[in-house]
Parts: sequence; structure tokens; C-alpha cells
Amino acid sequence: MHCMPIELSFTWNFLSIMTSWASPELRKCLLLGVTGGVAAYKAAELARLLAQNGINVQTVMTQAACHFVGAATFQSLTSNPVYTDLWDANATQNMAHINLSRDADLILIAPASADFIAKLAHGMADDLLTTLCLARDCPLMIAPAMNRQMWGNPATQRNLSQLRQDGVTVLGPASGEQACGEVGIGRMLEAVELAETVQAAFRTVPLLQGKNVLLTAGPTFEAIDAVRGITNRSSGKMGYAVARAAVEAGAAVTLISGSVCLVPPAVDKFIPVVSAEDMLRAVQAEIALADIFISVAAVADYRVAHVSQQKIKKSDGNLALELVPTPDILRTVSSLPNPPFCVGFAAETENLEENAAMKRRKKNVPLLVANLAQDAIGSDESELILFDDSGQHILPKASKMEQARHLIKHIHRLYSQQH
Repeated sequence: MHCMPIELSFTWNFLSIMTSWASPELRKCLLLGVTGGVAAYKAAELARLLAQNGINVQTVMTQAACHFVGAATFQSLTSNPVYTDLWDANATQNMAHINLSRDADLILIAPASADFIAKLAHGMADDLLTTLCLARDCPLMIAPAMNRQMWGNPATQRNLSQLRQDGVTVLGPASGEQACGEVGIGRMLEAVELAETVQAAFRTVPLLQGKNVLLTAGPTFEAIDAVRGITNRSSGKMGYAVARAAVEAGAAVTLISGSVCLVPPAVDKFIPVVSAEDMLRAVQAEIALADIFISVAAVADYRVAHVSQQKIKKSDGNLALELVPTPDILRTVSSLPNPPFCVGFAAETENLEENAAMKRRKKNVPLLVANLAQDAIGSDESELILFDDSGQHILPKASKMEQARHLIKHIHRLYSQQH
């Protein structure tokens, strides 16, 4: 069976992502595996972005993938031949499954269908792509894409769990509208996100390889009545940047997030929450597996004692609300009998150093990250001060992504000293 090219129309966004490799000795090779699914069109955009930024992209397609997009598309975008057949007589010494995997620095399967994930988990090798995945000696990443019910099926989750145990990195999926018309988790991550993750993997030393990182981000929302609530102006940008930096460092990341206007990074598990109580319950459900806990979320300090189930009508008189403290999530975790390595954040408006040092002692954490709220909230840049047992470490103003990478390196250094 041969791939029949089909005519597709793509809207290409010109993006210069991260760093390109100009010299031949630094040029990286990615083996891009494409399996059957509507999301295969995103793989074409991904191939274009990576090739544009100096990565040598070698595409391998399953027969099912050929029904959604033609091999000619990938050949045109990557300037490399596309392989589809395990028995290709033109392959060098007829051993494509060995040679292709040996030349690759990284293998990414995008999209990875439920069927292909099942084959990987059970060590099957009945076509070129599954065979070269078994024959590889380089890292393997998969970007799942499937219907929400297929994603939630216990068999799929068992297979994914097995792959993670085998050292395979699972990127996404995201939640949203699906090709079948349903809405839910199962959408493949966007090409831009996958391209950033691939490039980060090529240039980043996996400092946290094999470690489980649990991270909270964004604001919480504490309901007053059916339509109103108490929240704050946290954008979630710093927390999402730290999550992405942890993924780049090779960690298995679980991100628990309040409501933000951001696309989640390619973490292993994403858990959306609303209130401080929701966030605490989610943390408690995940904390047993965490090696490192990073509390970046801007958790509301108070909630309303009695939430009205109906909208409170406006009157001419004053309205009095009784506020009670919300749970202290970071302190709850740091007080566990055998806590993970805990990192806290403090956004202050005055007396930054004094208040941050006091918060670190109160929370009993080995590392606390502080900044001025008025300079950081909503901004893409921030200046950070890291407080640990050795004193203060100032990170001059830079992008939040750059600061996140510095922070992950510092966390790795402290964590290594304790373990």
C-alpha cells in the first residue's frame, strides 16, 4: 500500500522558535513518526517549524497516517525522503528500522494514536514505525491525539502508565474541541508547543530526569455567591514557565492550575482547579509521588464563610461578609512526616527581603522565591530573589522563561545536596 498525497491547505505562521543549529556538527536529527489521525495535519506544520530552525527531520509514516496526509507533504517540508514500508528494498542494506533509529537524536511520535500507544506499551513491532521504536537507542516522546473517551479508557491509561515507567515522555494531550464534535481532553498539543519542547530537549541537560515534580500555578477563586468571588491578578505566567522548564529538565511534571488565559505546557498531567480547597485536595491526591513540590500559585488567603447559592441583590445598605482563612497548602505539604523538597513563592509589595525571609521560616521550606508583585503580575519579565540556607541569590530582571530555567538549576543543586 502506498501513500496517496491529498491536497491540504495550511495557514502557516512564521515563527522563529528558540535557537537554530547552524553548524553541521551541532545539527540535530529528529525522527518524526506520524500515525493515523486527523491531527496528522499538525505534524506537517511541526515538521516545517523544526526544519526551518535547523533540525534535520526524518519522517516515518504508518499506513493509517497516509489516509490523512500525503508523504509528498513531509518530503517537501523536510527535504528528506519519507519512509512508510518496513520492507522497503531501497533502504540501506534493507535495514531501515535499524539505520533510521541509529541516526536519530530523538524520536517524536505526533500524533500518537491509541492503537499505536497500545502497540508501544506491549512491545509490538508489526510495521516500520513500531519496529524502529523498539530498535532505538535515543529518547522517545509521544504526543497523544484521540477522542476524549478513548483517552479516558482504562486500557489507554494503563498503556500510558507503562510507557512512562519505560522512560517514554508523554506530551499532553490538551483539552478542547475535537474533530468528532465532542469537547474534552485528547487534542494533540499545537505544533508550536511541540517544536519548543523538542528544541529544549536538544539543548537542555536533563537535570531532573526521573524525578516527579508537582507544581501549582495561577490564582484561586473563592465564591461569594453564584456569580461573584474573591480572586487576584495572577496571570499564571511564572508558574507555567517553571512547569515548562521542569519538563525541559526531564522531570515528570504534574501541573495543578487555577483559571488562567494560557495554554498549558506539555506536562505529564494537568489538573484544573478553582478554589483553594480544590487545589489542596488535588495536591494531597498527588503529593505521595512527588520528589519536588513547587508552590507558585497565588492562593487566596481568605474565603467567604457562607457562600450564597443565589446572586446577592444590591441594596442601599452596606454588605458585611465574614471571611475565614483558606488552607495553607505549602505549609501542609512541608509539615508532612516525609515531605518532598518544597519550594515556595512570595509576591510582596513592600519590605521584600524581610517579608520573604519571614515567610520561609514560617513555611519551613528549603527554598523560597520572592519578587515584587507590582513589577511581576501580568508581565513577561521579572526580577527574582532566591532565599535558601546559604543566603540570598538575586536573579536580575529577565524573561520569566529564562528565570524559570535558572530556578530549576538552583532547585536541582539544592535537591542534589540533600539527596
